[in-house]
Amino acid sequence: MHVHPTPLDGLLLIEPRVFSDARGYFLECFQRARFAAHGLPVDWAQDNLSRSARGTLRGLHYQRHHPQGKLVYVTRGAVFDVAVDLRRGSPTFGRWHGVELSDENHRLLYVPPGFAHGFCVLTDTADFAYKCTALYDPSDERTLLWNDPDVGIAWPDITPRILSQKDQQGVPLRDADVYP
Repeated sequence: MHVHPTPLDGLLLIEPRVFSDARGYFLECFQRARFAAHGLPVDWAQDNLSRSARGTLRGLHYQRHHPQGKLVYVTRGAVFDVAVDLRRGSPTFGRWHGVELSDENHRLLYVPPGFAHGFCVLTDTADFAYKCTALYDPSDERTLLWNDPDVGIAWPDITPRILSQKDQQGVPLRDADVYP
């Protein structure tokens, strides 16, 4: 397993060892000792899986009082995955980083607590898995506006763009309830 820093402090790109042969491939998405050796979480509270159609944009979600760290990856298809640093006082506050995650590149992204997170589906469908360090609390969920010009995320030009009503009504960074 190779762990690579990104331009945002704490946001890590993980490339697992992939064992391929004529049958297909095998890889470990999580292994307690290896994660602990890299300072990554080893105590997960919840696993989630979503399936989305091409052009679906989910996010940018975060929990303010019960923040979740997330280990995210794609088991089918491809997405453009984005994290935005919402930790006030962080040198990268308000900055974003995006990476393609797919069933072909096998990359994982660790999104630490204090970040908003979202993704856009690039293929006909995508199955998106994520492990969370805290339970989902719908009363604590917040949504950062996906196209806030002050954040300036360069989303892929995908048509149609499919968003939930909640995601369409996200708030801009200047009005967001961010972390202290």
